[in-house]
Amino acid sequence: MIATLATLLGLLALGAAPARAAEPAQAEAAAPAGLRVTDGRVVESNGNAFVMRGVNHAHTWYQSQTQSFADIKALGANTVRVVLADGHRWTANSASDVAAVVDRCKANKLICVLEVHDTTGYGEESAAGTLDQAANYWIGLKGVLAGQEDYVVINIGNEPWGNNNHAGWTDATKNAITKLRGAGLRHALMVDAPNWGQDWSNTMRDNAASVFAADPDRNTIFSVHMYGVYDTAAEVQSYLNTFVTNKLPIVVGEFGHDHSDGNPDEDAVMATAQSFGIGYIGWSWSGNGGGVEYLDMVTNFDAASLTSWGTRFFKGANGIAQTSREATIYSGGTGGDTQAPTAPGTPKASTVSASSVALTWSASSDNVGVTGYEVLRVDGSSRTVVATSTTTSATVTGLSAGTAYTFAVRARDAAGNRSADSAGLQVTTQPGGDTPSGSCAVGYKITNQWSGGFQGEIVVRNTTGAAVSNWKLAFSFADGQKISNMWGGTVAQSGAAVTVTPASYTTTIAAGGSVTLGFLASKGSANTAPATFTLNGAACSAL
Repeated sequence: MIATLATLLGLLALGAAPARAAEPAQAEAAAPAGLRVTDGRVVESNGNAFVMRGVNHAHTWYQSQTQSFADIKALGANTVRVVLADGHRWTANSASDVAAVVDRCKANKLICVLEVHDTTGYGEESAAGTLDQAANYWIGLKGVLAGQEDYVVINIGNEPWGNNNHAGWTDATKNAITKLRGAGLRHALMVDAPNWGQDWSNTMRDNAASVFAADPDRNTIFSVHMYGVYDTAAEVQSYLNTFVTNKLPIVVGEFGHDHSDGNPDEDAVMATAQSFGIGYIGWSWSGNGGGVEYLDMVTNFDAASLTSWGTRFFKGANGIAQTSREATIYSGGTGGDTQAPTAPGTPKASTVSASSVALTWSASSDNVGVTGYEVLRVDGSSRTVVATSTTTSATVTGLSAGTAYTFAVRARDAAGNRSADSAGLQVTTQPGGDTPSGSCAVGYKITNQWSGGFQGEIVVRNTTGAAVSNWKLAFSFADGQKISNMWGGTVAQSGAAVTVTPASYTTTIAAGGSVTLGFLASKGSANTAPATFTLNGAACSAL
């Protein structure tokens, strides 16, 4: 959890420092067993892809809540990220306690991500410990952890480095990885981003390749925590896309539906993780305090009392119930699928506008079955995933008018194997706007008003035969009205001029379809409706 966790959980007594391990021995020669990274994805020892769908549980402060493991599993999670302490800031979890945690994970068929929380905000939080100290703690647990490589991921330290001197994260992380490997720990490692886990400085993103290369086992997973920094779908997609494109393993190790530092786009986090086939672990099961109790998924550790956040996380779109799959180490799966799909056919452009391209391609084949496709924008040797699809068509949006682009496609199967890229297609977008005059209609009405304010509704209809994506609605108020809050879209207002861009769930207006925007605004004595509306610069008729 980010920034002010010391005020959030209420059970934060300082503990004695743990004993320090002896100098690490030389790394073992055997290849890593158990969970491991292959071609940028997490796989099990049998080669089957494993996509984390889990929950954070604050075990170190709530050690009596042992039923939580079974309850988390019962709601469908396949992973639990367990908060531990190394003794620098909070009382260290003993070897026997950690062994019991691992046993509970295994008994409930959960993959166990173990993390040291004392490192939270190092460099900004004066009480925080270092990654080196956390590494010593893990080395001291080698007797407990050895042989658990199929079931345990070692998350070296939670949110190491705050917002100060975060450039030190890279070397500190490399050194901790090297130290653990030198001591003979062969588990998959997980490393959290700096900036309280949010990596707004892109320190982890820009140095991930060198950190991954510093692991002699090449078995390190990167974890970003998505709170207020990630309040738009574009920010979520852009950050995760960089890792996926460069075949670097990434999970969203924490995220919530709201936070004191901003309102994260949890829908985009879950949808993007699902489309990219990467893991996510929500914060948190129960026990939050200090003003962020709304991040509890259940009330008072009662699995029968889901909060609104818990209901969304477990039962909503792209949530645990829909997307979680148990690790095959528990379900008896053997002989992982290692055969990649065939390459798709060269894409063809069915529709080209000023800001989007609709593509189709011939299907790939696979020994088990193709589960999805990724559309790549090709720029020299650089390839960026710009769209995903479960069918043989997709629309790429957000393009610049009159610009040449090259697109290719690759397929993905259920085990996470990716095909070779298709041949590329070069497309030049149309010049000018892509919404012709007369192609939209807008209805505006005041649904309620009072002295000094009112509530309004705007219906935007696409009257064409083709979908409109990433739209922009513009209009002006005549009487000094000022919008304070909007749902269904994101508003920007400068004086009388208002522009609205889509929310994550209204990005596309289907052919003949419409979206509805609601808003609250201030007003004076007069409240005249806007005279005209434009969609992507083209005038709309009245609805």
